[in-house]
Amino acid sequence: MDDYRKSVEDRIVESYRRDEEMMILVFAQWCVNNGLDPEALYLQAYPQQQGNEQLARALSLTVPVDESGFISDDTVLGVLSLYGNDDLAFVITEAIAARAQEEGGR
Repeated sequence: MDDYRKSVEDRIVESYRRDEEMMILVFAQWCVNNGLDPEALYLQAYPQQQGNEQLARALSLTVPVDESGFISDDTVLGVLSLYGNDDLAFVITEAIAARAQEEGGR
């Protein structure tokens, strides 16, 4: 029974890791789609995590905006919220507000 429990725990951990990687990819692609620097925004939220390996992997998987599907602001904020990335969600909210202010000033 211990082997079974260990196997289930390993699958749960692996599933969470994959989902977390997807969350980072959604964040990175949303940044690319909106002309923002994912690394700079990430460092605003988490200055102690310079050179984050998961973010670097996600960045290597992003595509140019013209090849990407649309990712809404609500989607990126919702995904970040699911993983408790409140600091990053706050930085994204500020970026969204700045974009709205720029668009309103045109």
